[in-house]
Amino acid sequence: MANKRLLWRKLHRTTAPIMVLPILLTLVTGSLYQAFDLEGKGDKYDWLLELHKGHFGSLNLEIIYPFLNALGLLVLAITGILLWIKTQRLSNRHS
Repeated sequence: MANKRLLWRKLHRTTAPIMVLPILLTLVTGSLYQAFDLEGKGDKYDWLLELHKGHFGSLNLEIIYPFLNALGLLVLAITGILLWIKTQRLSNRHS
């Protein structure tokens, strides 16, 4: 049981630093683009939408970037929930 918990924790700790930049980039660029688009200025900020989709100049990851983001978030959500549940069970045993 402890080995599984360590495995989940290691997977979570490994994935989190890798995913923080893409998640923040997607969040910021999507929110800013939407705000500019609502003001009718979206055409001037198409570069934000390009970054949001994973197009980084000569490096175009538009085809896989959303799936990598989704996979990373899914791993973080599942491992985070599992670790939280296990922590709750352990704390309830000691109460």
